[in-house]
Amino acid sequence: MGLLDSFERGLERAVNGAFARTFKSGVQPVEITSALKRELDTNAAIVSRDRILVPNTFVVRLSPADHARMTSIGPALIDELTSLVQQHATAQNYQFAGGISITFAKDPSLTEGIINVDSTNVKGAVTWTPVLDINGKRYPITRSRTVIGRGSDADITVDDSSISRKHVEILWDGSRAQVNDLGSTNGSELNGNRVSKAPLSPDSVISIGRTRIVFRVLAQAAPSGPADGRADEQRGR
Repeated sequence: MGLLDSFERGLERAVNGAFARTFKSGVQPVEITSALKRELDTNAAIVSRDRILVPNTFVVRLSPADHARMTSIGPALIDELTSLVQQHATAQNYQFAGGISITFAKDPSLTEGIINVDSTNVKGAVTWTPVLDINGKRYPITRSRTVIGRGSDADITVDDSSISRKHVEILWDGSRAQVNDLGSTNGSELNGNRVSKAPLSPDSVISIGRTRIVFRVLAQAAPSGPADGRADEQRGR
């Protein structure tokens, strides 16, 4: 139950926050989380002593009403589900044949509140997408240098009077990330420790003033064919 609880808590926070008013009945995001987790666990295939392969492509089939509610959120929900699937696989030592793909499909044969998940192993190139979660919003990192601060000239402007106009920068070279404090007045912390410059690993927490920034890397799919035993393994995290 510990792993399940951890897997579900991320979306429970989302439901209790910005999305709470959206879901009055029918399927809840936390139920999709549980369904995806079960799909991983029940379809895990032991390929060798050190390799447990799980599906990486998921089609979540929903009733028309549930489908309309979920898709109205936009890509934020898919991103969160992808992140949670990736976290669960890492905790269980599962591996994927390629990047993770999650899509919603409308199924008129289903009644409201019912979820069906179809999953497959699809071999393909993995696109590693770095994102920053700041105050309930997700910001994809789309350039090699991203400046965060309270000034309007920062790439990401944060409403926090306790941080500098240009407080920190995130550097991304396509596979690795680094955080640099830009000589801020009140300084920066990385995972609770004072920092001026340091590499960023996935799920690192940067604290500036009253603002908490979580750096994540999402493994997203670019499918090219069926999976086999020689598929690329999930990147270590």
